[in-house]
Amino acid sequence: MMRTIIRVTVYAAVLAGTVGGVYYVTRSPSTSAATSGRHEPAVTPAGSQTATRSVKLSDADARRIGVTYATAQLGPLAKEVRTVGQITFDETRVRTISPKIDGWVEQLNVNETGQLVTEGQALLSIYSPTLVGAQEELLLAKRLQSDIASADTDARQRAADLLVAARRRLGYLDIPAADIADIERTGEVRRALTLRASASGYVLEKHVLAGQKIMAGDALYKVADLSDVWVEGEVFEQDIADVRVGQGVHADFQALPGDHRTGRISYVYPTLDPETRTVRVRVVLPNPDLRLKPGMYATLRIAGTERGNVLTVPRSAVLSTGERSIVFVRDAAGRLAAREVALGGSNDDRVEILNGVSAGETVVASATFLVDAESNLGTALGGMGNMPGMDMTAPPKRLDAKRP
Repeated sequence: MMRTIIRVTVYAAVLAGTVGGVYYVTRSPSTSAATSGRHEPAVTPAGSQTATRSVKLSDADARRIGVTYATAQLGPLAKEVRTVGQITFDETRVRTISPKIDGWVEQLNVNETGQLVTEGQALLSIYSPTLVGAQEELLLAKRLQSDIASADTDARQRAADLLVAARRRLGYLDIPAADIADIERTGEVRRALTLRASASGYVLEKHVLAGQKIMAGDALYKVADLSDVWVEGEVFEQDIADVRVGQGVHADFQALPGDHRTGRISYVYPTLDPETRTVRVRVVLPNPDLRLKPGMYATLRIAGTERGNVLTVPRSAVLSTGERSIVFVRDAAGRLAAREVALGGSNDDRVEILNGVSAGETVVASATFLVDAESNLGTALGGMGNMPGMDMTAPPKRLDAKRP
């Protein structure tokens, strides 16, 4: 057993030495120098040390993958701020309906969440000792006014004042004037009186059931008028200067394809979120057909100020990797070289180039991703070709070779 182990160890050492010797003999200094030189960064025309990639496409290959070209040009640029917003209720059109008295719900007329109510519509009938006492005072003042109709002026005035005060008390308890007049006409005290809606809208919340005891101030219903809605979006810190109150906004909705609406910024919040570095803006949109529903997402496009003499390229010419932005520039020899660029403002069609490209240069305007993939492939294959044992060049054909 020991002899076998020693024999295997010796064979392995001899094999490793043989491979190392062959590699050392076949490795040439020129190959090493060429390999090290390939990985040195190239100097760009601007003088900065950046690794550049390039590729050369024939006209046929460019047409095959859909490559088109455009010129970097100076001209006006109307900046557009884009953000995603969410529809919410117009807070000025949301009302809470609460009773001003204690009592028991005799009958519930509006008993579903989402139900549409109109101002003055009956919500519920309530039995309340307070309302019974107020009705008795009203009828007593009414009888007193009739009894002293022949008395002196001062007495008649005091009786009239008592009647007005009794009516006013019921009115302050949200009893409609029509119901008060009916009580006076019939001369009867009603066990239950009707509480009516003080605003129109849709019932968002309902916190009352038939037979329930309610207290003064309880929030029985929450009602919202949806004829106007708010859209709240967040604008990044660098775009705050281009946003102001009264500015026109275009809104599109994922849930409503083709339903384009316009509105105006009604409010820009005074604080900035330190985590997202954004400021909230509020847009008011009309909603007469009630198609806009709170909770929907919207894409907001805010037209910013227009600037002149700005260097721009088509948006499709810029390839963003997340860490940097690249534009492929075609030189006089027809090669497409990747350049890192700094971006400024943008709109739907064009984006501002702060540096990296000069006016008049030709850039790839479409299929930029495919060009980038082609250049990456060429770089990878070129690097492998200079590795020892990885000769990417096809051997020349022998002219004197005989065909079999």
